[in-house]
Amino acid sequence: MDNSVSNAVRFINAYNQIDQTLRAVYNFKRNMSFNDMIRRTVPLNSIVRKYEDKLIDYARLRNAIIHNSNEERVIAEPHTDVVEEFEKIASILSEPPTVIKQIASRNVLVLDSDVSIKTAMETVAKSGFKCIPICHNETIAGVLTANRLVYFLGTKCSEGVSIDDYIDKTPVSEMIDEADAEVIFAVRSVALTVEEALNLFQQKRKLQAIIITRTGSNLENPAGILTIANIIDLNKIVEDYSI
Repeated sequence: MDNSVSNAVRFINAYNQIDQTLRAVYNFKRNMSFNDMIRRTVPLNSIVRKYEDKLIDYARLRNAIIHNSNEERVIAEPHTDVVEEFEKIASILSEPPTVIKQIASRNVLVLDSDVSIKTAMETVAKSGFKCIPICHNETIAGVLTANRLVYFLGTKCSEGVSIDDYIDKTPVSEMIDEADAEVIFAVRSVALTVEEALNLFQQKRKLQAIIITRTGSNLENPAGILTIANIIDLNKIVEDYSI
């Protein structure tokens, strides 16, 4: 088999891999066209969103190969770089990298909700962590961020509160707004993929952190944590991901 036929076969295999993956993950019907699947998946999948135009173009090339070829003659000959890129997209869609293996910090510092705000401030300063999970009765109840600290204490200053006494006697739980807690953090399992994490940050604009536990329950100890500071790194993984 010469190189052009080899490239054609590799190209068709990558197309089929993407087609099967999207139908399985998003439960698309068998009669839905590939292009329609791509357009419907754009809001749901950061990889498809990133490569939407190329996927549509490559679908046209696939149709040219399929409809105008036979075992002895290939009308459309995909270049090797095109084939390799298509295989890369197929690989990351069908076997996406997980954040716990790629990027999530596994050295998760946790604060108990009963510690004082002063202790929490000192912990932020000493650790350098700007986003720390807060646990109450062994349940992840929220996250403390450096921005939240500044805003919260600034508000108290404007109200004339004596800050030194306040931070020494007030538990950090006072800074957790239950109505806002689930907006600024999410808990997911160790199976969370890079693509799914990017989608979470994309869809939830106020999200500050994704806390990783074994099964995704907030009753478990954190196994890892992602913050908005990791978005650039997440995108880089997608950029650099190779088969």
